[in-house]
Amino acid sequence: MNRLNSTALTAAAFGALLAAPVAAQSVADACPAPLRMADTGIEGMGDLTEAFGPFAETFEEITGVELALYSLSNRTAAGTALQFDEVEFVFAGPSEFVLFQQLAEMDVLFSVVRPSYGSSFVVKADSDIMSMEDLRGRRVALKDVGSTSGHIFPMMMMAEAGLDPMSDSDIVMAGDARIQVLINGDVDAMGGGNKDYDAVRAQDPDTEYRLIGQTETLPGDPVVMRATLPQDCRDALRATLRENEDELWAALTATERNADKFIEDDSYMSFDTDPAIYDVVRHAYEVAGIALDD
Repeated sequence: MNRLNSTALTAAAFGALLAAPVAAQSVADACPAPLRMADTGIEGMGDLTEAFGPFAETFEEITGVELALYSLSNRTAAGTALQFDEVEFVFAGPSEFVLFQQLAEMDVLFSVVRPSYGSSFVVKADSDIMSMEDLRGRRVALKDVGSTSGHIFPMMMMAEAGLDPMSDSDIVMAGDARIQVLINGDVDAMGGGNKDYDAVRAQDPDTEYRLIGQTETLPGDPVVMRATLPQDCRDALRATLRENEDELWAALTATERNADKFIEDDSYMSFDTDPAIYDVVRHAYEVAGIALDD
């Protein structure tokens, strides 16, 4: 081979090397180990393991890094743990995410998007309540304090209808009894998640019910990720989990608790969740006149 051709081939090979894609950094190389995850809706290691055991096992198989489940008592403790790097992830709701953002910069690993996730107000079909405005002076059941779809957005809906929810209506935080108190006639209306409308009709099939108000789809439940994790780690996690999305989703919804919470028609995991979409939740708090730390 002459010198000219040898030089040309060497240059061509070098150019091809530069043009070749650089392999993505592995999670094991980019991230600390173990990675720790909590959930704002579960207290106690037993319940946490029961809900997320298969997810943690599959996460480790996919990434090569152990996912250690971390028990916390409430959402305030979860936010503090993220702020001070005691955990890397918290499976949370939209309200918790905007609460955590007040403490420190936060990122989202992925979110569970449920197209039917939203808030509704339900009354019996023979009620004289025809609109949200008609809730003035009425007894209204909501879910739990701080629930995104069962408290925050229903209060926003009432405020947007021109009501002061705290003084114009008699609000009852009924928790798990919210459906039954509507069926029993103990309240005039119920505000809650969209699934509550189906639950009311299923539990009381002989009575007709109707909606008087409903929101658009709300942002999905995020796996909040502390932004102090190195960017290479966050990028590697998203890329690796996205490539194994079907396997990860099957593991997440393999338990009874998570299947009941997350499986709906067209539900899916989103790895392109812009934290800015949760601004609508912050707006709901403002309109409803509720402090984010309530």
